Amino acid sequence: MQPRYIKDSVEADLATKMVFVGGPRQVGKTTFALSLLDGNQNESSSAYLNWDVPADRDDIIAGRLPSGQARLVFDEIHKYARWRNLMKGLFDKHKSSICFIVTGSAKLDYYRKGGDSLQGRYHYYRLHPFSVTECGAPADRSVMEQLLRFGGFPEPFLKANDRFHRRWLREHSDRVLHEDLRDLEHVREVSMLELLLHHLPACVGSPLSVNSLSKLLQVAHETVERWLDIFDRLYVSYRIPPFGAKRIRAVRKERKLYFWDWSRVENPGARFENMVAGHLLKYCHFIEDTQGYAMELRYIRDTDKREVDFVVLRDGRAEFAVECKSGERAASHACRYFRERTDIPRFYQVHLGGKDFGNAESDTRVLPFAAFCRELALP
Repeated sequence: MQPRYIKDSVEADLATKMVFVGGPRQVGKTTFALSLLDGNQNESSSAYLNWDVPADRDDIIAGRLPSGQARLVFDEIHKYARWRNLMKGLFDKHKSSICFIVTGSAKLDYYRKGGDSLQGRYHYYRLHPFSVTECGAPADRSVMEQLLRFGGFPEPFLKANDRFHRRWLREHSDRVLHEDLRDLEHVREVSMLELLLHHLPACVGSPLSVNSLSKLLQVAHETVERWLDIFDRLYVSYRIPPFGAKRIRAVRKERKLYFWDWSRVENPGARFENMVAGHLLKYCHFIEDTQGYAMELRYIRDTDKREVDFVVLRDGRAEFAVECKSGERAASHACRYFRERTDIPRFYQVHLGGKDFGNAESDTRVLPFAAFCRELALP
């Protein structure tokens, strides 16, 4: 496995700033941070300080930093109520001699926005699961199949074992709902969130009806919205809004939901669509985190139910649209329809087969998903 896709950018940023790395539980944040250290690149390194370890916690609070280390990793330090002021002080005092890397769960992402004491002192990165490009799948169809089947989280992907995957999914959900949820939110109805999480994979691929979910769970519409927001903050799922244009009667409100771990989705077509969504979101976050553009992932759907799965926007302007098909079919009529009525410059239709035809600039380019990832240099 090659180095993680954000490594070069993080290395460059560490020369002048702290680097914060957030993302889903068990996506590889700690392993990535340790790979940036010299010498002993595991949890026993003196340059690795974990808030959950009592001895490390005492050293962190006292400001006792290990000597002779050019880089330090602080893991889960956001569990300390005054962590922002602590990191501000350490950085201001040692920034000329020590590089600081801070990793953590969704709470790091959530609470870094709670004040401006660290403003201008760090860059934030969102670490995503493995992708086609990171795994070398453009050159190996079996790797692509493995990625689609087991998802892009390191452990289940590398094990590639059905029994391990099933157990990992169950344990991952339990940890998110009973540990991360407890730390981040004050929620009493954990069993109801478990029920909602169990139902959501069947909703992937279609606009999400919160009203239907509220009737299913027999709770208020606002309650379901709050629970979905919690799943977003916990890096369990994410939702994308519709894309509107003047010449189409676009739907305005209903968002589509996808999982960070697409292997949760049983339906093969919806799972492939979710995997494509994950790759495009990874592309958007990478461009945003490294180059500073405002990136958005959306979908197109009009009131006559014509739909194209995804549109990527940069600073409010559409870059390209992507339609997902499980088979090697001719270009979707919806792509042609929206090409004539929007200012989207390029349309792609991706599939899991081998055929490659059409033209993205003049019509719709139909091509294998691996080739699409390679041509657009998706991370």
